[in-house]
This record gives sequence, structure tokens and C-alpha cells, in this order.
Amino acid sequence: MGLSAHQKNGGHDEWLTPPEILRALGAFDLDPCAPVVRPWDTAANHYTVQDDGLSKPWVGRVWCNPPFGREAVKWLRRMRDHGNGIALIPARTETAMFYETVWGHASGVLFLKGRPHFHYVDGMRAPFNSGAPIALVAYGRDNLESLRQSGLGFVVVGHNAPVQRRAAQRTVRCNRLLGLRSHDVRNLNVAPM
Repeated sequence: MGLSAHQKNGGHDEWLTPPEILRALGAFDLDPCAPVVRPWDTAANHYTVQDDGLSKPWVGRVWCNPPFGREAVKWLRRMRDHGNGIALIPARTETAMFYETVWGHASGVLFLKGRPHFHYVDGMRAPFNSGAPIALVAYGRDNLESLRQSGLGFVVVGHNAPVQRRAAQRTVRCNRLLGLRSHDVRNLNVAPM
């Protein structure tokens, strides 16, 4: 829903995701931060600024293109906690927001090829690009697979914290069953599950 700060849409921050990005990712159940006016749907159900999508229930597979800027972290926290969907955000990998909501939490991140041109709410393509690199952040295995199959860019697979904990717990249980101690398995090369 947003672009970089120097590319405002008539003083407000409502933008449409390019339809080719949405088509490549498949159908979504909910867009909690959809523009009020839109010539194409981004999901089966929409919340707009009038609905306050952060205060409403999120159900199913969520598409989240939040307003870019300081408010984006609230949407990313909600997406991280929901755990099922894809968010479109600036690829600012060094920021506190990325560390809090993406690294260690997301199933994967796709770095888009080039800088996309968003669309005005009337559907017209903006004459300028996003002004910054863009990332698609997947939460959940099915959404990671959507990124992989999309052909939109380079995918980095995440090792999110809950998965790491479960894998570590399985390793400890297996080691106990086999009668192995931690120093017995340090140098074993075992493929991740």
C-alpha cells in the first residue's frame, strides 16, 4: 500500500500492488490493509483504513501490503503472529523492524527483481518505480512454496524460531533414544529435517 516517502500519491499513502505480483502468488483470503477504492481485488475479503484492519480478526491466508513508514512494523508484528501469509515491504534488512518481524520468524524472503511500479487507486500504473528494493516475506510453508514458484525474484529460506526449537527438541529426543551424548554428535553431518 505504500511507496518510499519521496513518492506520495497526492498526500496519502494508498497504492495498489501490481496485479502481476498478486497473480504469481495465488489467491489470498484476506487483505487487512486494502485501499478503499481499488479496481481489482487483492484477496477474497478486505479491510480498509475505514475498518482498521489491525483491530479485526485475521483468518486464512493473508496478503499484507502495509503503508510504508513507521506504521509498517505494527502490520508486520500482526503478520508474524498470524503466521499465514505474505507481506510486501521495503527490503530494508538492517532495520529494527526486519529483525523483529522477519529474521528468525519468517519462513522465507523473496527479493523482487528490480523495483516494481505500484498503481494508483484508479488502476493507473505510476510513472515512477517504488524508489527502493522490495521484499516479499512469507510466513508458513505454503507461502514459502508460493514464493519459490512465483518466479518473481531470489528467495532466501528462513529458519524461523519455532521450527528451530522443534528440530532441536527432536534431535535431543533422538540422541536420548540412541544413547548418544552431545559430544558424540558434534561432528556428525546430518541433513536438516
